[in-house]
Amino acid sequence: MSDVVLVDRDDRGVATVTLHRPKVRNALSPDLMSALEAALADLARDPDLRVLVLTGAGEVFCAGGDLQWMRQGRDKGADEHEADSARLARVFRALDEFPTPLVGRMNGHAIAGGTGLMCACDIVVAVDGAKMGFTEVRLGIAPATISRIVLPKIGPAAARRWFLTGELFDAAVASTMGLVHEVVARHELDAAVEEVVQALLAGAPRAQRRTKELVRTVLADPATAEEHTIPLIAELRISDEGQEGMAAFFDRRPPAWSPAAADDESASA
Repeated sequence: MSDVVLVDRDDRGVATVTLHRPKVRNALSPDLMSALEAALADLARDPDLRVLVLTGAGEVFCAGGDLQWMRQGRDKGADEHEADSARLARVFRALDEFPTPLVGRMNGHAIAGGTGLMCACDIVVAVDGAKMGFTEVRLGIAPATISRIVLPKIGPAAARRWFLTGELFDAAVASTMGLVHEVVARHELDAAVEEVVQALLAGAPRAQRRTKELVRTVLADPATAEEHTIPLIAELRISDEGQEGMAAFFDRRPPAWSPAAADDESASA
């Protein structure tokens, strides 16, 4: 068990991962990154996991890289710095390619690498007043490691503006870039996240996993997309999930994977 990354699972197949360094605004230290990488690897192997929620402890989601740690690295060689960056890159890749739907519960400011973490989420719900920003240039560095995640999310025009100025922007501006999907008052955050989770639990688990793969595949090479999309829809139509989904539609009942189906069973028991 890690004390810098907390993992909580419920009986619906929903897991919440919490960055837990509130005294330093959940800054990304080597220990936190290693613990997050390990937690994601463990969760990705869980066949019963339906939804993953990523959040931070306290009132800040993540302040980005731990500046105290980075300052101590001034005597490190280039190889050591590249190793540190490679670890961070693995964390972002693990989030971006996480097999189940990933919801960002942005409980406060998400700066630099913290903004990158939110960019890796499929759906982001943010508290009103939370700030975001790619502030690296103001520290004499660049948003290099996170760029692979950020650019597909917000596009090159927005990236040029916000990468180069290092300005902070609020969640309302982030929503215009497609980075944040809902902005709510702090007291409404949990309810808003739960509403998203419920919507995701209504979808078929295997179909959702394959849909996440589909998005990455098509974006990577649109010219060859049909080589993947045509067999995929055929595969899913004849799958157990596909047949169950269509049968449930015609029978006017919730499909077997839906929480509503479990509620129906309990009511009839």
